[in-house]
This record gives sequence, structure tokens and C-alpha cells, in this order.
Amino acid sequence: MSAAGWLDCAFANPVIPGMHPDPSVCRVGEDYYLACSSFEYFPGVPIFHSRDLVHWEQIGNALDRPSQLCLPADTPSSGGVYAPTLRHHDGRFWLITTNVAPGGGTMIFTATDAAGPWSEPIHVPGVGIDPDLVWDDDGNCWCTFAGIHQVRIDPHTGKPLEQPRRLWSGAPGAQAPEAPHLYRIGDHWYLLIAEGGTERGHAVSIARAPAPDGPFEPCPANPILTHRGTNRPIQNTGHGDLVQAPDGSWWMVLLGVRPRGGTPGWHVLGRETFLAPVAWADGWPVVGDLAPAMAAPGWPPHPVTSPSTRDDFDAERLHPRWVSLRSRPDDCWSLTDRPGWLTLHARGGSLDDPDVTFVGRRQQHLSCRIRVLIDPTHGSGGLAVRLDEQHHYEIEVDGEEVRVMARTGPVRPTVGTRSVAAGPIRLRIDVTGLDGWHPRAEPDRLYLGIEDGRGEFDVLAELDGRYLSTEVAGGFTGRVFGMYAAAGTVHFDWFDDEPVV
Repeated sequence: MSAAGWLDCAFANPVIPGMHPDPSVCRVGEDYYLACSSFEYFPGVPIFHSRDLVHWEQIGNALDRPSQLCLPADTPSSGGVYAPTLRHHDGRFWLITTNVAPGGGTMIFTATDAAGPWSEPIHVPGVGIDPDLVWDDDGNCWCTFAGIHQVRIDPHTGKPLEQPRRLWSGAPGAQAPEAPHLYRIGDHWYLLIAEGGTERGHAVSIARAPAPDGPFEPCPANPILTHRGTNRPIQNTGHGDLVQAPDGSWWMVLLGVRPRGGTPGWHVLGRETFLAPVAWADGWPVVGDLAPAMAAPGWPPHPVTSPSTRDDFDAERLHPRWVSLRSRPDDCWSLTDRPGWLTLHARGGSLDDPDVTFVGRRQQHLSCRIRVLIDPTHGSGGLAVRLDEQHHYEIEVDGEEVRVMARTGPVRPTVGTRSVAAGPIRLRIDVTGLDGWHPRAEPDRLYLGIEDGRGEFDVLAELDGRYLSTEVAGGFTGRVFGMYAAAGTVHFDWFDDEPVV
């Protein structure tokens, strides 16, 4: 597609909905690859592929082995893996990221195929979060990281070749200069950074220099992207990465949120991946609208929600979209113990525990219906929507009783119960996003209950969604729906995630 056609096409942001923050993108020929942060979830660093920057498919996770990613039980929620940078150089993919969990650090991984397998980690001492890699024409590898600091390294060993130095750090006095990416474009080296913090003040700024180590001249129009102080439906915009298409057009992937409800506005899906066109004027990038409105002929508008996703657990392995908390030991789950079912063996006793046996996927729709068929004959477990250990709702089956529990901070009441017959049962959570505004309006409501064979929904509890939001709980993550085992062994025949429009 020509640059003009791309700029005229209608695609609805976000292009990767749900908790997919800190996107980093690279192009190899006609193909684009993108990586995101994964925090306390295992496997880590989801990898996506696209041919047009709009339609993305997850093809794997870069860190899918315990030897690559150690997240001990004391890894806090919103700890773990931060802000990867994904690049392609000299015939290989390079990924650098930081595990902020105890015993972690900054590491480099390589692969010949972005889908994996990825290498064992190469540790990079002395480099902080948000690391970036770029190579100059002389073969030097420059690593820039939050602060904003820079050091030349040997990427094959991780060894620093000099002491880190400070670079340009954005607007004077601006908080949290981070997320640096360095590019050689034309005759200049451009340093793209985020600043202003990851909340409503988030912004993207840029500077340029004649060499990768400076001196850097800031863009007179900085910040080149921010939605702070506006009423736009997409907020917290920042942490961008630039990529050039084969036709010469330029694009930026970035994170943002979609706050809902009253004041202060609650975002519940986490920080998502958005796309914006980029033009150039006087040697500086100009970032366009995040939601183009005019559709090019023959180009269907991209839906803001992904299609229904059902998993019958008939495959030989779990799809890469499935994540667990901190680890996924082989003895806690199986697709073969009961063929056609996902079997979970309990470790921790509830979602309050950091090592609970949990298999989930990110919430991607503002309104949705989540259903599972569970057989709790030999244990207890259920269906949960989780933000962290202190903020989660779940519907659990124990013997012949179903109960709904709502953990909000230090409080964990049982808010609904029902006696049921022994054997398999359908559990269901409906999320209804609310569009009306009132100063104290919640962003959405969650309905938890059981479903009969005809699809009739018996609601046991209706809960306020704001308590499962970053604005209430803090941190950097979004909601994850998942199946869990609280005691013994439980089996799940299928999981269905359906958007509700």
C-alpha cells in the first residue's frame, strides 16, 4: 500500500488491545515484529507479527523457559519484565530487556526466527531499565537506557566497553525521562524518549545529533506527542518506537490507555499498543492522529476489539497468549492427563497467593463475556479476573457449592453463593463497559454467575469494576481472565472469550 493509502485508511486504535505496553517494533523486509512488557507473567515478552502494522498475530513469547526468566515467588505484582527493545541486525533478532525481580537484571537474547526459540540470556551489568540497542557503521553497539544514560557494549558478551554517560534527558525538570530509542535517519542520529511519568502527563520527545553520543539538539516542537490536558479518549500516551515502511512512510507504535467512568477516569485493560502515522517537517518527525477517520477504498476499518477466542484445549501445547503467575511448573498443569481438557493441580490456595496455579489471558474487550466448563470433582477452582494479589474477583466451585469472592485491598468477602449438583458446570463472567458520565460513575460492571445448557445466566454477584483498575490498585498492569486450581485437581473442557458490542 502506498504511503498516501496508508495515511488515508481507517484503522481503529488500539491495534493490539489489552495489556500490551511498552511496544518495540522492527521491520525485516515486508514483515514487522513487535515485543511488549510482561511484568510478573510467565512466559515473558510476547512477540507479534504483522504485514501492515494494523493486524497483529502473537507468534510466541521470547522468554518461555525458566532458564531465561526467573520470577521468584517474592516478585511483586507489576515487577518482573520491563520494556524490551526488539531489533534486527546482521541476520539476527536482538532483544534486550530488564527483569526487575530479585536476582534479575538487564539481559540480551537473540534468535534467527522471531517466533523462537530464543537464546539463553546474556547479562549486561550496569545497565538500567528501558534498554535500547543500535549499531553504527563502524560496528559499535550503543546501549541507551532510562535516565537517560548510554554506554557502548559488546552485545555478544554483555560487557560494557566504557563508563555510562548522561545524554539529553528531555525537558528541564520533566519527571521520569525513560524509554530511549536511538536511530540513524539520514544525516542525523535521533534520540526518542518518553517523559512526564506513565500517567496522564506521559509524553514523547525527541532530539538529534551528528553522532550517536551527541551532542543532542532538542526538537523545538517537543513534546511531539502527548494527550495530557485534553479530553481525548486515549490518554497516557508515550513510550514510542519508530519504524519505516517499505514504501518510505514512517509510523510510531506507542502505549496508551482508555480511561472510562467518572473522575479521575479508570483504565482497566492496562496500557495498550497504539499506532500513529508520522510525517517529517524541517528534519523533525510530526506525529499524526491515533485514530484516522477516512477509509481508503478496499481497506476495511480495523475493529477496536479482536474476534471471539475459544480454546478447546485439543492442541499439543498451549497457545502463546496463555500466561501464568511467575512460573508454570510442568507438574501443575497438563493437556494430556485428560485429553481435550486443561488439567490444573493446585499449589497456592487462592488468588491471594503469589504461586497459585493459574492459566489466563489478557482482557482485550471493554465489554465481553468469559465462559468456562469446569469439572471440580477432585478439587476446587474456578474462573477469575485478576489485577494483582489484592485486587481480583472470582467464581469458585467447591464440592456442590458455587461462591463468588471479591478481593479489594485487605477485604475479601464472599458476595454470593449457590448450591449446585456435583459434576461439570459452566462458570461465566460478563463485563459491561459503561458509556455514561457522572463524577463518581464506575468504568464498568462485572457480573459473575453460572450458565445452564441453554445459555441462561444465573447472576450471583454484580460488582463495581473500578476496584480492578490501575487508578485504584496502582502498578503497571491490566486485567487478566484465568482459570485456577485452589485445591486438588480441576479440569477445564474449554474457555471462551467473546466481545460484546
